[in-house]
Order: sequence, then C-alpha cells, then structure tokens
Amino acid sequence: MGEDEEPRFTTLAERIAALNQQKNFQAPPPGAGKRPPPPPPPARSLTEDVAKTTPGVASAEKSPAMPPRPVRAATEKLPPPLPRRTTGQDDEAHATHRRSTQALPTPSAPVETRPLARTCPALPRGRLAGPTSPAPPPPPSSFRTKSALECGFNSGTRKPSPPPAPPPIPLSSRPTIAQIDAAATRISSAPPAPTQSQSCLTCRDFSGPDTLAAQHPTSSVPRGADPIAHLAHVLCSPFPSPTDKARAIFTWCHHNIIYDVHGFFNNCIPRGLTPAETVLSGKAVCEGYARVYEAIAVRAGLACVVVTGHGKGYGFSPLKAGQRPPPPDPTGHAWNAVRIDGGAWKLIDACWGAGALCNGQYSQRFAEECFTMSNERFGTRHFPADDRHWYRRDGRAPSWEEYVVGPVADEPAEWMGDATREGLDESNFAPMQRRLRVHAGGAVRFQFAKVCEHWTPERNGKGKQMLFGLKIGGLDGRKEDIIPLDTDGFWYYVDVDSRDLGAPGQKVLLVAFETIDGQSARGLTKEEWLRKKGRCGYSYAFLVRWELV
Repeated sequence: MGEDEEPRFTTLAERIAALNQQKNFQAPPPGAGKRPPPPPPPARSLTEDVAKTTPGVASAEKSPAMPPRPVRAATEKLPPPLPRRTTGQDDEAHATHRRSTQALPTPSAPVETRPLARTCPALPRGRLAGPTSPAPPPPPSSFRTKSALECGFNSGTRKPSPPPAPPPIPLSSRPTIAQIDAAATRISSAPPAPTQSQSCLTCRDFSGPDTLAAQHPTSSVPRGADPIAHLAHVLCSPFPSPTDKARAIFTWCHHNIIYDVHGFFNNCIPRGLTPAETVLSGKAVCEGYARVYEAIAVRAGLACVVVTGHGKGYGFSPLKAGQRPPPPDPTGHAWNAVRIDGGAWKLIDACWGAGALCNGQYSQRFAEECFTMSNERFGTRHFPADDRHWYRRDGRAPSWEEYVVGPVADEPAEWMGDATREGLDESNFAPMQRRLRVHAGGAVRFQFAKVCEHWTPERNGKGKQMLFGLKIGGLDGRKEDIIPLDTDGFWYYVDVDSRDLGAPGQKVLLVAFETIDGQSARGLTKEEWLRKKGRCGYSYAFLVRWELV
C-alpha cells in the first residue's frame, strides 16, 4: 500500500495550524523512540581503582588498601596533616571533567536528555599523598581537561580590540644624561642587601674591619692632627655599613688601649681626660674606653651613647642558693650603645672586649663576644642605671634582684673563655649550677649548644672542629676517664650516671682535645679517640668546670 503524499507548507504558521486541526493528535508517550538509560555504576570502595572498572578494560581488580600509619611515640613530632577533599568536592571535580568532555549541541540538531557515556577514566577517589602512602600516579596521557576555547566558547571570529597607545612622554620630564649617570653611580655604590650571615653578628665576616683596625695604631696619627677625627676617617670611611664601622672602632680599642691596672688598684686613675688625651696615653679604665668609643663613633656619623651602671666583672661574687641579693647599686662600670645596620641599638663593651683582669693581672685578649652577643644576654652581666638603656627586643627592664640572682638562682658553673671561642653558648648549656650531687641518683645529662646555628669552626673559629670530652673521676673517684661527647651538629651531649662522676670534693671538667701524640687534635673524631685511647699522649684545654658535693 502506497503512502499518501505529505502536504507541503510554506510557513511555520501553516504547519502549526494544520497540527491543531488534527483531531487524533496526541503527545508521544514518555520515552518513546529513546534508548533506555544505562544501568547505574556498581558501588566502589574509596580505594578501588576506578579506571579498572571502566567498560572495555580488564577485570575490575581492587588496588591494595593503604597501609596503617605506624604508631608513633608520644614525644615524636608529627608532620601536619595534608588538607583532605570532601566527597562533595570530589563529585564536583568529576562533574567539571564530564562537562568539559561533552560536545555542545548545535541549533540544527535535536537535543536528547539521555545520559552521556563516560569517555575517559574518572579521577581516583580517596587517595591522598601522605607520610605513610605514596603519591597518586599521574593521570594517563589520554586524560586531558579541555579548555573553554576547545569546548566551543569564544569560537567566533571577533578579535579583541588592541589597547590604546600610551600618550607620549613630555620632553620636560625626561632625565638628562648627567642625571642618569648620577643615578647609576648611587645604585652601584649602595651597600648590598644583608645576607643571612651578615644579619647574624656571630657568623658575620668581620675580617675587613678587624684587619683595617690593626693597621692604624696610635703612633700612626699625624702630629698636630686631631686623633679622634683622624681615627674616625681611617677606621670608618672605607665601610658603608654602620655595623662594620662600629666593629672597626671596637677592634681598634683592643689593639691600642690597655687597662690601667696601676691606677685602678691604687685609686689614682687620672680624671677629666678628654678622649683625645686618653687615645694618646694608651691606657684607661672602663669609662675611658666608653668615652673614646663614643667620640670616634659620633665623629664618624654613628649614633652612640655612653651607658653607666653595674657590671659582673672583677670583684663580683655570684649569690649562693638562698642568699639574699644586696641593695641596688647600679654603679662602677661603663659601656656603649651604638646604632648598627637597620637602625637597631646594639650594646657593646669595648673595655671587656679588649682584655680581662684576673688575679690582679691584666691579660690583653680580644673578646669579640662583647660585640656580637645579643642585648638580652648582654643584660645578664650589665645593669644600666637608666632603664631606657636595656634595649631588649621585648622592651622589658629586668629588676635588680633578677639581675643579681641570674638565670641559675645559684652559683653558675665556671665558664672558660676557650669555650666561647670554640663556638659554645654560655647561656644555653646544662647543668648550669656549679655544684653537682654525686649521690643524686640517675643519669646526669651534660649538653652544650653552639652559639649560633650558622657558626662553623673553619669559618668563625680557629680551624677544624675540636673533640669535646667530659673528664670524670669514676666510681668513688678511683678511676679517672674522659668520655667523648656525641653531637648532631648543633648540640653536644653525653649522659653519665651520677655515681660515676667522682667523689665529693672532686671536679668534673668539660675539655677540648688540643694535641694527640704531639700533633694537632683538631678534626679528631670520637671513633678515632676511642681507638687511640690508652695508647697515645694528649693534651686538652679546660672549657667548663663543676664541683662535686
């Protein structure tokens, strides 16, 4: 049976009118002529590999479960947990990927509402990189998120209009050749930005200022010249850094001014000398050092003041446990505060940095820690008469009782200068008290920190690292021994049973090996010492001393 010819319509309105006139017209039943939807995907665990469950791929095989996290000790530091995405975030990521891989419909093609088949493996879910699991593998090369341009957006031929041309620069504002040259000179002569080692005074390389200071003794000052003006020029003008200028003056005082021991002990210190007269005399006490330092620094353009107060120097006796501090008396000593790089006020003691007075004798030695130590540590040995001269980072002014008692609240262990010169921190070691109880029971931890994490003996000290050892008396003081310390690069430590330290009345010493069989012991390791122990001659230097009770 032949088919009737379909009537032709010239307009859409005629087509609509004809459809309305059909009495048997009714909408097709739902789903007629459409493909049934695919079955829902099987349920998968969070650790199942989604790519293996995709049709056309080999049998779905579950990946191994993540291993349990190891049980950690309560004192062990745990790394911070990684941020975890929620299920909603994962679903959103899948939906975004599916939308980017679907083809956009065109106006001429009918739009169907059936779900689109997934064309590439989905992202693995529930796998996060962590300390106990490997990082997820990278996606396959066929998996690539399409950009908006590839999906059809902005596919027209319209091009963005170019930005408008900038207006011409007025000739009157253009710099001249002379101005350009002057600017280039200022940039080239500007001091470089401080590095990590420059910002840390303990590790900073002061070889330039120290070498220059040694080349200009007082005898080099021209006759008839102003000594202060001459020294300010030759010591400070070569350096753009205020820190280097301040260091050069500090080192110069060590080389050219000695402590007036005779005047100090005989109470005949010359009074009223000008800084220039003190320079030419070559000797002074603490106030003379401070006045000379201030005069040279101010003439060189540095901000500098003299600070007076109390110092735990010659004649000071630490308080014993339970002993009451004396009445406040912030007198008897003088030092300086000077502005260095960054405008910070730095406390320095040129007198103590030049030498030390011990048993009535003056030893001229260079103590650079009196320039490099922090203001907080400086304040454990200096108490200013004016609370404004603490210059602590926290802005606090410690009390007289806190200063006199000290951080130990007892007599501290005897600290030698060699310990500081070998890079150990006097404010960070244990045990800090002088007296140790033999029968206290248990192990005693002896530990020492480097003065700075950047400090190395090759760059900042006298050569290779020295081996540190603890000299003990043995059980009941009958067997002396030297136990080498362990180190992790910053801490040096050893644990000793209190009964093995020795007998009451004996001493425990931290030593540093100087020679082995007549050769330098620098660079000696713990293993080498244990192999040579008992079969070699050696010498050592005392660093710290304790008393056994």
